[in-house]
Amino acid sequence: MKQIKGLIFDYGATLDTNGIHWAEVLWKQYTCNQVDINYEDFREAYVYGERAMAKQPLVKPTDNFLQVLRIKARLQLDYLQNQKKVLSLDYPTTQLAEKIALTCYEEVKSTTKNTSEIVKMLKGEYKLGLVSNFYGNIRVILKDFNLFCCFEQIIESSVVGIRKPDPAIYLLGVNSLELRPEEVIVIGDSYEKDIVPAHHIGCKTIWLRGKGWDDKPVDETLPDAVIHDLAKLPEILKSLKY
Repeated sequence: MKQIKGLIFDYGATLDTNGIHWAEVLWKQYTCNQVDINYEDFREAYVYGERAMAKQPLVKPTDNFLQVLRIKARLQLDYLQNQKKVLSLDYPTTQLAEKIALTCYEEVKSTTKNTSEIVKMLKGEYKLGLVSNFYGNIRVILKDFNLFCCFEQIIESSVVGIRKPDPAIYLLGVNSLELRPEEVIVIGDSYEKDIVPAHHIGCKTIWLRGKGWDDKPVDETLPDAVIHDLAKLPEILKSLKY
């Protein structure tokens, strides 16, 4: 009898960008639009924006991902100007934020078109769950990208009051599928927020290793497998002997 009965996916930077950290996705747009700032100042603005969105109800439960991206970009650009990290822009802040948001949104639409096919391929073979640190609108996001129908259970940090890397949020995901941790594989891009906590509760893990937040050394023997493209997931699942 097959031991693995369920898969739990992370969302952000896993399903929507195929392993690329969102800071890198946005930084690419800053450079393409020739925003005159250094990378360290951008990262500072990125952290500011993410913390603001986590602490304040800036995202409405009905907001789609384009609206989320507009908020992210505007928070970052306002912070950079207020802190005098950037003195002039080729476009007004609102116009530049809209341009960055639209470009990123189109990239995500393209990526999720591919990832949704991969997830749908696995749906008939496994129970599928999703565990995400998000803003209270993850179901709207998943519907926007034709992913909502793929998941039997969805655990969202702002709804359950637990955020990664707390292992308890992954335990909620496992329990929601009515499985044991050893029957579940967790797939995520973040070593610290996905792989470590999922391993801690006894799940198997597959690390989608792409361009992350930093390059500090980690124990690469901890995940059960490492992939660099979500398209490799069905193949690696067949090769794992459980």
